[in-house]
Amino acid sequence: MLRVTKHIAQRDATKRVTYLCHKIVVSSNSNYSTLNHRFGGGSYHRQQQHGSNGQGSGGQHFRSDFLAPHGPKAWTIPPNRGYGMVVVRILRGALKLRYLLLGGAIGGGMTLNKKYEDWKDGLPDLKWLEEALPQGEKWSQFSKTLMEIGGAVKDVIEIDPRLKQLGEDKVNEWRQWFDNRLDDAIEAADYQGVAIVESKDDIKSKTTVAALSLSQDESRKKYDNLQSQVETLQTEIMNVQIKYQKELEKMEKENRELRQQFLILKQNKKTSTKKIKKSLIDMYSEVLDELSGYDTSYSMADHLPRVVVVGDQSSGKTSVLESIAKARIFPRGSGEMMTRAPVKVTLAEGPYHVAQFRDSDREYDLTKESDLSELRREVEFRMRASVRGGKTVSNEVISMTVKGPGLQRMVLVDLPGIISTMTVDMASDTKDSIHQMTKHYMSNPNAIILCIQDGSVDAERSNVTDLVMQCDPLGRRTIFVLTKVDLAEELADPDRIRKILSGKLFPMKALGYYAVVTGRGRKDDSIDAIRQYEEDFFKNSKLFHRRRGVIMPHQVTSRNLSLAVSDRFWKMVRETIEQQADAFKATRFNLETEWKNNFPRLRESGRDELFDKAKGEILDEVVTLSQISAKKWEEALNDSLWDKLSNYVFENIYLPAAQSGSQNSFNTMVDIKLRQWAEQALPAKSVEAGWETLQKEFIALMEKAKKSPDHDNIFDNLKAAVVDESIRRHTWEDKAIDMLRVIQLNTLEDRFVHDKSEWDQAVKFLETSVKAKLAQTEETLNEMFGPGQFTRLTHWKSLTEDQNKRRHVKTELDKILRNDDKHIPTLSYDELTTVRKNLQRENIEVDTDYIRQTWFPVYRRHFLKQALHRASDCRKAYYLYSQQGAECDINCNDVVLFWRIQQVIRVTANALRQQVINREARRLDKEIKEVLDEFSEDEEKKSHLLTGKRVTLAEELIKVRQIQEKLEEFINSLNQEK
Repeated sequence: MLRVTKHIAQRDATKRVTYLCHKIVVSSNSNYSTLNHRFGGGSYHRQQQHGSNGQGSGGQHFRSDFLAPHGPKAWTIPPNRGYGMVVVRILRGALKLRYLLLGGAIGGGMTLNKKYEDWKDGLPDLKWLEEALPQGEKWSQFSKTLMEIGGAVKDVIEIDPRLKQLGEDKVNEWRQWFDNRLDDAIEAADYQGVAIVESKDDIKSKTTVAALSLSQDESRKKYDNLQSQVETLQTEIMNVQIKYQKELEKMEKENRELRQQFLILKQNKKTSTKKIKKSLIDMYSEVLDELSGYDTSYSMADHLPRVVVVGDQSSGKTSVLESIAKARIFPRGSGEMMTRAPVKVTLAEGPYHVAQFRDSDREYDLTKESDLSELRREVEFRMRASVRGGKTVSNEVISMTVKGPGLQRMVLVDLPGIISTMTVDMASDTKDSIHQMTKHYMSNPNAIILCIQDGSVDAERSNVTDLVMQCDPLGRRTIFVLTKVDLAEELADPDRIRKILSGKLFPMKALGYYAVVTGRGRKDDSIDAIRQYEEDFFKNSKLFHRRRGVIMPHQVTSRNLSLAVSDRFWKMVRETIEQQADAFKATRFNLETEWKNNFPRLRESGRDELFDKAKGEILDEVVTLSQISAKKWEEALNDSLWDKLSNYVFENIYLPAAQSGSQNSFNTMVDIKLRQWAEQALPAKSVEAGWETLQKEFIALMEKAKKSPDHDNIFDNLKAAVVDESIRRHTWEDKAIDMLRVIQLNTLEDRFVHDKSEWDQAVKFLETSVKAKLAQTEETLNEMFGPGQFTRLTHWKSLTEDQNKRRHVKTELDKILRNDDKHIPTLSYDELTTVRKNLQRENIEVDTDYIRQTWFPVYRRHFLKQALHRASDCRKAYYLYSQQGAECDINCNDVVLFWRIQQVIRVTANALRQQVINREARRLDKEIKEVLDEFSEDEEKKSHLLTGKRVTLAEELIKVRQIQEKLEEFINSLNQEK
């Protein structure tokens, strides 16, 4: 019974082994046909092909290999042991498999694995092939099946007791050896399967067969062949990558039209109540823009990630950025400094290849050369405009966005190139300013440093590497880029380039090392031509195709560089954005607390809001001008006109005519001079008087508003600046002068006073005007002759030598006027001689000019006193004047003159009042609005005019609040994308 049970167990085990062997064959595909051939008689297919002969020959072969030393008759297998022979044959196949499988896997497999790791590091990023390659399912099935075979063999195989004649120790040694080698084979097969799945199908089949078939001796002999195969595979992979890149660009180009139509249709949808969703990179760029405006003086360094492009001047850093952006967007120069300010470029994917500045709505089509030229000119203009005060570089950030198909999303900041020597046209602090700016951007612990090194110059001449090493000594956020490799190939030693790209030449450490070619030195080359030149160069370069290549495929081309930089950028963003948002949240809380403590009853209003409030108040005051009464306007205009005209009336009309000597000559001279005046100077002077009156009234309203209980003195500087600028710009309408000329000429034609009231007003006007002029003359005389005796005694003052002389001259001149009450305005030669001789008797020497200078104010006072006396006489002479007219016995011509002037002033004031109310106030309102609009766009002027702790604290709080809210919005969108 025990024997039958054992027999049944052996039969079942045999079936299991046979089924598992069949499963191995079935699970293998055509790529592993060579592996099936290697298994020989141990495979199910070979047994089926040879039938019983195969079994017999296989058994004979087993006996000759294993039992022949003991003779062919040493073993006699009885018929009832047939199932045992099956087990022996399976054991034979398994023992044969060990030579084939274990020898190749352990010997050649380990050697090949080491070399495979070497060239695998040089493979480009093949993640894009994951969809085209198998997922390792067949290898996993093979490994699992092989493990099941091992377990079945261990359970089934039992050595026949007759084998004990060969020695039980020997059999145990074989079984132990077999178990160890079988486990090693399974592990090696599993390892090789996982590694090879990462490559392509043809590479997988070649390397797998070689790993499983080579023995130790054969692997040594074929090492050189494998070396050449690895180099060939590198070339093939590079070609495949280039081919794939071209196909990808071709597909993007063909698909662009469909994407454009899709976006157009999407935008044309009714989204009036739905806000258009921004892309992640646009949202992040807006946060950085807010920060650049918040921290223009570098007082607070934010720690948000961005890619900082640094390098020596003319090292090619701008060309690298253009290659990543796929457009030549920056101005170029022959060795001169072109980048004078930080340029923040936000790259984003979009259907159209366009560029746009942050503060502009215009989009530049980067596929058109005309738009590219305009964009470059605009960038250059903004750079030069940002440099002020004799500086060479500026901290002001120029922000722009570039969108296009296939662009990697990231934010880059291009900085001015580091210089070692300054030229004569540079500011003295240019070198230090560039170093300070570069260190500031690189000191951000989350900034990715794109270190650009010119490959065509000696590495020892580089200034940027030492600066980068100071800011990032461990190289945890630095990516090194070697430019102009096409020139370096001709000039530099390949081993030296290999050391640079492996990080062994510079003490500086980096995350990765890349080699790019950004052009052939031609300004007119397009990006497509440059990229094609770059591909051709790396495809044919001796640096890559030497037997010991110095560059790995993933370290070359601008495309691989942009992919690596973008991946690192977003990884840094995801790792740090939460922490930065928390920092701004804490800053916001502190600022809100400070505001509540200092201004508990006020709402935080920034400069823009305060400016709008001040704008409204100013415009309200302009409207108030129209509410001034007509009477008040005319009174103010009358006063202003006479102040403007009085001096001309006295000096050029009244005094010359009054001193002419007769009434007829007085009237004739007055008519001539008045007409000339009305035709030439009077209208213009009247307009000036009107404008000054409008200005005074407006300023008076502004001053009155300051006394209001609701007045906020924070607006005073702004209001004063707006009013001054508006007044400076305002001019009266030209046609107003012509209109006034006609009115004034017609008014002056009337020479007769019509009634007593007008006569009295004219007399009063004459007296008032003469008294004002007399007061001015008295002041002149006091300055000329010094204070009187009483003033000298009470104020302890004394006369100067010149004042003493003047007093003596005045005494002699008073004698002349007393002798001739109606003396003419000038002194005769005899009178001058008499005065000099009289003064010489008193030992006072003066010349004739000195005497004339003293005579002029003395005679003026004498004449004005006589005019007042005549005005008093004419006050009651209107009846005689109305009866006799100009032939009146009492000389009242000066009263008539002042009546005519008074009438001109009256009609002029009325005309000016109408112009002010109907035209000029509106024009002033328009000009004030224009000034306010200009000021609203000038942030520097607003910062200068709206100052104080209240403004600065509110401005900082609003800015931090905006940044923190934008950060939270970005984080939410980022989490949704995950």
